[in-house]
Amino acid sequence: MAKRELRKLGTAKEVEKIKAAGRHSDGGGLCLLIGTNGGRSWVFRYRRPGGGGNDLGLGSADKEGVTLADARERAEELRAQLRRGIDPAAERKAGGTIGATFGEFADAYLESIKDGFKGKNTHADWKRDLEVRCKPIRSKALPDITTNDVLAILSPLWLTINRTARETRSRIERVLSAAKAKGLRSGENPAVWRANLKELLPKAKKSKRHHRAAPYADVPGIVQELRTKHKSADTAVNRAAEFIILTAVRTSEARFMRVCEINFEKKLWTIPAERMKTEDDPEGEEHEVPLSARALAILHAIIPKGLDPDAYVFAGQWSKDHKKPLGMNAVLHALQAAYPAMTTHGCRSSFRDWAGDETHFPREIAEMALAHKVGDEVEQAYRRGTALKKRRELMDAWGRYVDGESNVVAMRA
Repeated sequence: MAKRELRKLGTAKEVEKIKAAGRHSDGGGLCLLIGTNGGRSWVFRYRRPGGGGNDLGLGSADKEGVTLADARERAEELRAQLRRGIDPAAERKAGGTIGATFGEFADAYLESIKDGFKGKNTHADWKRDLEVRCKPIRSKALPDITTNDVLAILSPLWLTINRTARETRSRIERVLSAAKAKGLRSGENPAVWRANLKELLPKAKKSKRHHRAAPYADVPGIVQELRTKHKSADTAVNRAAEFIILTAVRTSEARFMRVCEINFEKKLWTIPAERMKTEDDPEGEEHEVPLSARALAILHAIIPKGLDPDAYVFAGQWSKDHKKPLGMNAVLHALQAAYPAMTTHGCRSSFRDWAGDETHFPREIAEMALAHKVGDEVEQAYRRGTALKKRRELMDAWGRYVDGESNVVAMRA
């Protein structure tokens, strides 16, 4: 049998000069495919074990795509598979290591995780990022993707649409982590943030978001309205909204509050560090919330006797066993039903304005009540022992004010 001729297309420079549309064989099954629109790609044509022809794409042959040398190397790997009786297309579909590009693997990975998405648009957002924003690396072999490749995708977005850039980075990281778990690449993940991209990308300016807040003089009236609505509708969401106002916590911290986090004897709610993570504080730190008399009364009323310690305190509308938390927008809707010009985050602003205007508590105590970091690490450690007592006094005063016991101004129309 005559030896099969390879490398028919010559050098990379000679390949660049080929412009005619059609299939140009390099030998051994490797072909350069040029479309009528000028698009160029590498294809491996072979006969399946047992009969039947098949084409297997190896990626783009454009300047930023798969090089001639890489295409020839992959073709040789595929020929080795065929000699062992392995169908390369079936091997790739099953998650094999030969010839897997980022685009192929990312599409398969997205298909495998989409059933776990909760948001209506999550799948579409992932698909957009992996197909559009990651287009420069879709044709690259998984082991060949570098930090510079990821930087090239993120850099144009980082200072203009930072949130989108962060989401894209996170999705690339997940795809490459999954590829490593399947043995498709090795080494460090080039999309990881710490000790990698964090050192290479500029610090993005944070846009100031102004959350609508009610004047604190209106807050007692809002609370009375929530109590009235609760009596007529008997919904936990109105009590949750009042509890958030009384404690000045973020909505997510209250939504995912579990029974075991409450110490009724000490009148204290301890929020775990993982729920305190924010964009400003990605590490998070355990936060203790002193509970006023009214806040405790709400908890006693809302928690059924004998409820599982791991159950959610504020349960979803149809979750009688408290296994599902309150919906994300439920509290916002309850607040706006009582006072349209109000947001959940605005409750914290109302509390902070009241503490600054109407009390003599030091600024740092009010900031610590909001779980804002004050001073350096030494100052924070020094204050940890004394701030809780002062914060309890502040939250008790706020509870009395909200309950209408001191200098309440009638709610504006």
